[in-house]
Amino acid sequence: MDRPYDLIVFGATGFTGRLVAEYLQAAHGGDASLRWAIAGRSATKLAEVRDALGLPADLPLLVADAGDADALRRLVGNARAVITTVGPYQLHGEALIRACAEAGTDYVDLCGEPGWMAKMIPQLQDTARASGARIVFSCGFDSIPFDLGVVHAQHEALARFGAPLARVHGRVKTMKGTFSGGTIASMLATIEAMKRDPGLRRTLVDPFALTPGFKGARQPADHVAAYDELAKQWTAPFVMATINTKNVHRTHALLGHPWGADFMYSERMLTGEGTTGEKRAKKMQRQTNLQNVLLAFAPTRALLKRFALPKPGDGPNREQREKGRYELLFFGETADGRRITTRVTGDRDPGYGSTSKMIAESALCLLRDVDRTRTPGGVWTSGAAMGMTLVERLRALAGLTFDVVD
Repeated sequence: MDRPYDLIVFGATGFTGRLVAEYLQAAHGGDASLRWAIAGRSATKLAEVRDALGLPADLPLLVADAGDADALRRLVGNARAVITTVGPYQLHGEALIRACAEAGTDYVDLCGEPGWMAKMIPQLQDTARASGARIVFSCGFDSIPFDLGVVHAQHEALARFGAPLARVHGRVKTMKGTFSGGTIASMLATIEAMKRDPGLRRTLVDPFALTPGFKGARQPADHVAAYDELAKQWTAPFVMATINTKNVHRTHALLGHPWGADFMYSERMLTGEGTTGEKRAKKMQRQTNLQNVLLAFAPTRALLKRFALPKPGDGPNREQREKGRYELLFFGETADGRRITTRVTGDRDPGYGSTSKMIAESALCLLRDVDRTRTPGGVWTSGAAMGMTLVERLRALAGLTFDVVD
């Protein structure tokens, strides 16, 4: 595909988009073969970002608004791949993703909005297959460490046991840092969408909402405090499980269900052992329930938008991002009871520092490591489209580790 740019970062004037551009320059700026550009709706602000980050003076600045379908078609027609950080995607993302699907341009985003994804998958699949575009949702903290964490655990189980894991418990052990403002904004937009479309609630609670035509085994109930006999600890609900679980099951479906039609995946937070762990788990469950009740009220959402969401261009400073980290454990068991524990860690705060590296390397992995024979056009997950190839890239370049604990 002979196009002027290998990669365009769309939304580069936003906080996360800036971090992506900064990372690309720091990690790959010395690579003269990478032809990339930054894009947004204001040429003036793009120039300010370029100068503030010390990006090359000749780095192309491309102007297009998220709501201008014609401009977006021209934009993506000049690129082999596009990274977009402009969300909430259900409000601002449809024109761009459609343009990529039609133009045969690879696309990666940070989407954690399962309702919108469930809508887009059947609408875009045939178009992307025909054009050759690889559309990959959720290439940030939701859902790469979890989706690839399961892929890695299965890879290790097959190497050790010669059999897949029939169930995997993904458990958040440590998470220091913040969710991104985009994650919060997407959550609020989803709640408001449910008010308009009550049927969306069924999509959000269905672990197989992103696997059209397939319903697997009944999955664990992850909305209450519970003791985990695989982890041997108490656990509490994890807010991002709603999207991560769906992506894990979609990866499994896209791979052809190699882990078995009855594969089970659970995702929760570890709270500790004994009475202390139980009390903490139940406290966190009560807090989650209260949060959900409050978010159901429009005045609460209005206050969050006004006072809690980061303003455009705002977010944690460099020191805060670099002090962040996370550690995830995956407890797996084969159908005959053999067990393995694997781990994924990240060296920056999950919502910004680590996410900006993951989405950049996902785009480069599509461009450079995964050809269309292996991964043809279509709507993918990171685990199915890139799998262990992306694991190795993230290990080498993005500060993530994937290893076996036990």
